[in-house]
Parts: sequence; structure tokens; C-alpha cells
Amino acid sequence: MGMIMSLMGKGSPSNQMLNLVTGTLYHRFLDKDIKSFEDFHLAILDIFNTFNSALPGKHYDAPSRQLVEECFAKWKEGGTKEERKEIFVEFVRRNASLSKLDNSSIITGLVTPPAAMVVKKAGEKVPQLSMVKVIPDVIFVPSATVLALVFVKLSRRIFPKNVSAVPSTPETA
Repeated sequence: MGMIMSLMGKGSPSNQMLNLVTGTLYHRFLDKDIKSFEDFHLAILDIFNTFNSALPGKHYDAPSRQLVEECFAKWKEGGTKEERKEIFVEFVRRNASLSKLDNSSIITGLVTPPAAMVVKKAGEKVPQLSMVKVIPDVIFVPSATVLALVFVKLSRRIFPKNVSAVPSTPETA
């Protein structure tokens, strides 16, 4: 019951953690000598790097350069320390988004290990590929999975747009 009451008053644990971390990071942010946009941008990237290393299991994507430029313009116009802190905290809250895997990476990670085992067993029976027997399963399967995931990531960067088939319309006769 106590846990429910604490969540009702202060929000979810992730929001409480975000509030604590943003306050602490802002004080660390103030310690840096920020005179230009480059200094500001490096400080923001350092903060997101600290954010990612401090919270195990979660990874937050850094905001785009354009968003950081907009925040820097607002931050520079903010006169008092409180206004600047509010601008900074709001920026981190709005732009601290969890990094998520796309469906193709998840499917590849799930399908590749069994497929690698099938390929290895089939390759052991082919005389030209008999040297596959020498490679232990413990090395072969993770290697194949990593290579498949790298291929998916590279193909996503090479072909960034999601190409989908044109929906067919039923022909009327």
C-alpha cells in the first residue's frame, strides 16, 4: 500500500528518477564553461552519455543538432539561473527518448540462431563444407547472429526508407 501512495504523490518511479537525474545533471552542466553553441552541444552530449552509463539496461538517444540549437537559443535568452534551469530540464524531459529496436532487428535476432544451427548441420553433410565440423556451435551460432544483425543495421542505413508494396485495389468488372 505504501508503494501505491508514493507513486500517487510523485508519479512513476521512472519520472522520479528522471527528476532526480535532471537536477543533478543540471548542476554538472552549470560547472562547465559554456560560451558558444559547440560548448553547449558538447555539454548536452556529455549529459546524455552520463545518463546512459548511469542507468543500466536503458539507453536514451541524444537529440538532434537542430533541437539542441533551438534549446541553446532559448537558454541563451533566459536571463536568470532559474529560467535557464527550467529550459534545460524541459529540454531533457522532452527529448530523453528511449532507444528502441526495430522489428527487423528483433526478428533477425530470434530467427538467426536456429537457422544457423540448421545451416551448420546441413553443411556438415556436404563434403566441400566438411570443415564446418571443426567450428564449435558456441562460436558459430553467436557469430552468425552478430553478422546477421550487422547486415540488418547496415541495410537499414543504406536503404533508410521503408519500402512497402503498393496496395492492390480489387478490380471491378
